[in-house]
Amino acid sequence: MENLLYAVPVIAAVSLVVALLLKSWIGNQDEGNDRMKEIASYIREGAMAFLGREYKMVAIFVAALLVIIGFFISWFSAAAFLVGAIFSVLAGFIGMKTATDANVRTTNAASKNGMPAALKVAFRGGAVMGLCVVGLGLLGVSVIYILCNPNGGIFALESEVFASVLTGFGLGASSVALFGRVGGGIYTKAADVGADLVGKVEAGIPEDDPRNPAVIADNVGDNVGDVAGMGSDLFESYVGSIVSTITLALTIDAVSQVDGSLFPLILAAIGIVASIISVFFVNGKTSNPAKQLNLGTYISSAIVIVAALALSFAFFGDIKAFIAVAIGLVVGVAIGKITEFYTSGDFKPVQEIAKQCETGSATCIISGFATGLTSTVFPLLLIAIGIIGAYYIFGLYGIAIAAVGMLSTTGTVIAVDAYGPISDNAGGIAEMSELPEEVREITDTLDSVGNTTAAVGKGFAVGSAALTALALFVSYSQIANLDKIDLLDPNVVAGLLIGGMLTMLFSALTMNSVGKAANQMIEEVRRQFREFPGIMEGTQKPDYATCVDISTGAALKEMLLPGILAIVCPIAVGLILGTEALGGLLAGALVTGVLMAITMSNAGGAWDNAKKYIENGHNGGKGSEPHKAAVVGDTVGDPFKDTSGPSLNILIKLMTIVSVVFLPLFL
Repeated sequence: MENLLYAVPVIAAVSLVVALLLKSWIGNQDEGNDRMKEIASYIREGAMAFLGREYKMVAIFVAALLVIIGFFISWFSAAAFLVGAIFSVLAGFIGMKTATDANVRTTNAASKNGMPAALKVAFRGGAVMGLCVVGLGLLGVSVIYILCNPNGGIFALESEVFASVLTGFGLGASSVALFGRVGGGIYTKAADVGADLVGKVEAGIPEDDPRNPAVIADNVGDNVGDVAGMGSDLFESYVGSIVSTITLALTIDAVSQVDGSLFPLILAAIGIVASIISVFFVNGKTSNPAKQLNLGTYISSAIVIVAALALSFAFFGDIKAFIAVAIGLVVGVAIGKITEFYTSGDFKPVQEIAKQCETGSATCIISGFATGLTSTVFPLLLIAIGIIGAYYIFGLYGIAIAAVGMLSTTGTVIAVDAYGPISDNAGGIAEMSELPEEVREITDTLDSVGNTTAAVGKGFAVGSAALTALALFVSYSQIANLDKIDLLDPNVVAGLLIGGMLTMLFSALTMNSVGKAANQMIEEVRRQFREFPGIMEGTQKPDYATCVDISTGAALKEMLLPGILAIVCPIAVGLILGTEALGGLLAGALVTGVLMAITMSNAGGAWDNAKKYIENGHNGGKGSEPHKAAVVGDTVGDPFKDTSGPSLNILIKLMTIVSVVFLPLFL
């Protein structure tokens, strides 16, 4: 079995090669007419400029943390941390560059060859991001394992040092992910709120109307928030689940160190193969995009399930590992489906919100928030059942393996999710290029499916964050020699309350950041409409660049404090109150973070699709009073679902892995 180890980095490298081939294929597709190329260039330049400035700021943060880890933990861990950070940056950069190339080509494919061709381009654009995330994540972990593992590594380290190196790599991924998610989320929602409130509500012009000065910033935001941000989020979960499982295998007696460490690596490699296969099943040979995307998801899941059964017998001689993997996969898919129920216009919750819009924005907001709160019930019960089931099947190791199982098809999940913002951009380019109405109808259909896949992706991200954080928490407790955390210990209770408080503080900071940035955007759009009346008459071109700069500056400024808090707070609690209190902090953050993340993500998705449901001709239709109320609800929901909610996923994982990395300081 140990010989299979060397196939793992090879498969990871194949994933990257396939991603680059898909990127090349997308680049060879026709961009369309000059107007389409011009608009696409604005979006591409804005997105890459933001990413460049963001990464410069992140580089300073990474350099500071690198030195701290090197001096206080070990330089081995610091080197792994740097590699994790670089790989996370690479995944985001390549994925977003491809998305900004794919958007205009999706528009042109819709114009020239219809729905199937547009679907193929958009999905393959998302697949590049998905395959880069899993390829770089598994490549990093597997190479570190081959070089440093205590059971035959080329430079075999002691178990404690090796675990520190692995978690260092995970911390690098987490640090970049937090800034990517928070910065991208603030950017996209500042632009979106400004574009909607002034353009759609006040000026009464359609979404993506080229006369709206914030429209380019809005389209840029789809990429920096929903492509690069989501990719970095799941990159962190993917790496964290594998790292926690290997670390756990080194610290418990339930499994052998070699078999327990190899199993998640090989399962993840098979998951990559499954994702590559599933990409080519979404081939655009049908005009039903939802059916095609679901087919890809089901195929990758089926391959992993079959492989997990064989691997379970091969490694452990029974089906315990297989059952734990299956639990993770089933819980992940089920949470996605529940999320779809609460956020899709096809079902009662969203339709009820649309009905409440008939009596104004207040009832719309009340109904949407209640829907978000209600939507936590079944996902939390499923996660609880999954944890209990995995534990009784295979102990603490089973919980970690369930997280790996849930994330084994990450390549496909990200491909399906990133397809959404590419389709959204394609619709914007069609509108701004004044292409025939039937082109916009095709892109709107793709975007509508993309809204559902995005909501499902957010549900998956929350579920995977919960299991990954729990697996990392278990690793923390094992390394810290904590058999239990005493809730009668005042230090533990203090830690528990501080952890719960951090979730609320983090949510408030990110919400306020969007509010401040959106306020600047609204004032700028109003100023341009007021001072340049030729914009509305179509005789004068809006100043898109100023709006892009407002979003960029605000996002970069506002993302720093939440990022620093996530690093500093667990270290401070560990140093002042000790390891048990820090365990309490992590537990408090996990419980409140998961609940808030689901509430905010699903409420935001429900408000968004209630607006679209009305725009499709229900409850008064576009331009009616209920529609205006729905736009207000959607505007409130924007930072819920695309900034604060998703950022909480990273907060709970980042604080846990920071605790594991810096644990030697607290012991």
